[in-house]
Amino acid sequence: MTEGARFHNPDTVHKPMGYSHVAEVTSGRLVYLAGQVAVDPAGNIVGESDIAAQTKQVFENLKNNLAAVGATFANVIKLSYFVLDAAHIPTIREVRNSYLNPDAMPTSTLVVVAGLARPEWLIEVEAVALLPV
Repeated sequence: MTEGARFHNPDTVHKPMGYSHVAEVTSGRLVYLAGQVAVDPAGNIVGESDIAAQTKQVFENLKNNLAAVGATFANVIKLSYFVLDAAHIPTIREVRNSYLNPDAMPTSTLVVVAGLARPEWLIEVEAVALLPV
């Protein structure tokens, strides 16, 4: 569980599948991570036409950016996904679940888009993390 945050899933809305409806910040400092895409540290595109490989690289990039500020996925309170094809959602969830704690899922938004900045990219994910003061 993220220190300084409480996650809520009110009974007055539908039960979420793999995310929380509300992340309440009670203390700490917020860190915003820019949208991450399937580019490795050398600048190479990873997994062209392979959503699993691209999603894994995206989550590795998120992990490395979190580490740069002393955070882990346990500190993430919000994820926003931008994907080209809703049919990829099960694969994205499978990869995501290997990085996140299923008992403390952050809030989440997924948007199907017509395109990303480069045509090779199938997914982009941005994050908000909460760290103790």
